[in-house]
Amino acid sequence: MPTRGREKVMDKIIKITTGLFVVILAVFVAVTGYTGYIDNAYRSSLTSTYSYSCTITTDSPLTNVTFFLPVPADQTGNSPVIAQISTRDLPGIPDEWNSELFESGKSTLVKITIPSLVPPAETTAKNPYSVTFATNVTSDTIINTKDPVAESAMFRPVQDMREIECEDRSVTASGGTCYSYLTSLYARYEADQNAVVTIRSSVTGKNQWTIFEPRENQYRTSIYLLMFGPQRGWTLTKGNLDAGMGEYDAPQ
Repeated sequence: MPTRGREKVMDKIIKITTGLFVVILAVFVAVTGYTGYIDNAYRSSLTSTYSYSCTITTDSPLTNVTFFLPVPADQTGNSPVIAQISTRDLPGIPDEWNSELFESGKSTLVKITIPSLVPPAETTAKNPYSVTFATNVTSDTIINTKDPVAESAMFRPVQDMREIECEDRSVTASGGTCYSYLTSLYARYEADQNAVVTIRSSVTGKNQWTIFEPRENQYRTSIYLLMFGPQRGWTLTKGNLDAGMGEYDAPQ
C-alpha cells in the first residue's frame, strides 16, 4: 500500500480511537457524576425515626396499680426511648404516676406504679378513660426494617413467631410480610369484677430519603391485651409485626 494510503488509514484509526475514548470518558464521567449525585442525595436526605406509643384504657377505678410494660428494644437491650423514660421526659405520663426502667435479662420493661387511677365521672364502658404516652425519636443509624426482630426495636421477648396472612392489603402491596408473636406483661391492681382494662402499645421504625422524589421503608409492631376484673400477675400478650414495607433500592 502506498505511504499516503497507509497514512490515511492510520489517521482514520486514530480518529475513531480518539472518538471512542472521548465517548467512553464522557460516559464514565456521566455515570460517576450521576452515582455521586444519587449517593449524595441519599446521604443528605436520609432520616431514620422511631415512633412509640402506649395507651392504657379503663372504664372503672383501679387501686394499688403496678404495671410492667415491655419497652421496644433490640436484642442487646438498647431502646430508642430508654433515655426519655429514665428522665421522665415521655409526653403523656401523668405526674402522679411513678415510672422507672427495669431489666429482666430477656426484655426491657417500664415499671409503672399508681396508688389509684380514678376515671372522670362521665366514664362508661362505651366511653372509657384513656391515658396515652407517645414520642418520636431520631435514630443515629439506619433502621433494619426488613428484619427488626434481629436488629431493631421490638417488644421482647418475641416468642412463637409465625408468618400470617396480612389483614391490611397495603402491607402486601408495599412488599411487606406479616407475623404474629407472643410476649408478656405484668398487671396487678384491685378493681370491680366487671372492670375492663386494655393496654395497647406500638412502635414504628421508618427510613426516609429523597432521590428525585420522596421514598421510604418501614416496619411496625404492636401488642394488645384486654383484661377483666382485678389482676394478679404476668399475662401472655399477642403481638403483630408488619415488616419489609416500602423500597429497598437505596445506595448502600
